[in-house]
Amino acid sequence: MAKATRLRPAEIEEMFRRFQGANPEPVGELHYVNPFTLLVAVVLSAQATDEGVNRATKPLFAIADTPYKMLALGEDTVRELIKTIGLFRNKAKNVILLSQQLIEKHGGEVPDDREALEALAGVGRKTANVVLNTAFGHPTIAVDTHLFRLGNRTGLAPGKTPLDVEMKLLKAVPKAYGRHAHHWLILHGRYVCKARKPECWRCLISDICRFKPKTPAPT
Repeated sequence: MAKATRLRPAEIEEMFRRFQGANPEPVGELHYVNPFTLLVAVVLSAQATDEGVNRATKPLFAIADTPYKMLALGEDTVRELIKTIGLFRNKAKNVILLSQQLIEKHGGEVPDDREALEALAGVGRKTANVVLNTAFGHPTIAVDTHLFRLGNRTGLAPGKTPLDVEMKLLKAVPKAYGRHAHHWLILHGRYVCKARKPECWRCLISDICRFKPKTPAPT
């Protein structure tokens, strides 16, 4: 496939207008009850499916929905509860450590600050972006494999690295749509603009997207 040309501002505006019309209040698929459980869920979701994380966190969050309770639970118990998730040993260690850091440095609260979030165990830029957006309403965009693919495939924000795509998305997405852009794009990438075979025949933005050739409807 030839390199996609960049979408024009008017096309991007129309793209997000359609996303908003179809799903005015998009939400992520990780289950959580407060900013702390959201943070833990996102840390656990690295190289794991949201569905798998949700299965593991349901019993975990039922007994430990604050950093104090998580720390009291202990690494061994956390590890046992999340053992169905990939990299569970290291993740259990990080969950306990970040709980301790939240208590010692932030009074048990999740900070509404990128630098402070990225200083926590197991938290990188993508995780911080999700927490800042979902828990605190910042117009951040977490570029995972879905968003990286969409940025390049559609012509919305072509880039060679996730950070490159993120920076271009932040410039390209109209401010009016910044709050929900992350969720619209990840859901679109997960269920419509799939990696191996995008379902162009049922895509809201097929006429705008630069991807060619379009996938025909199944017969």
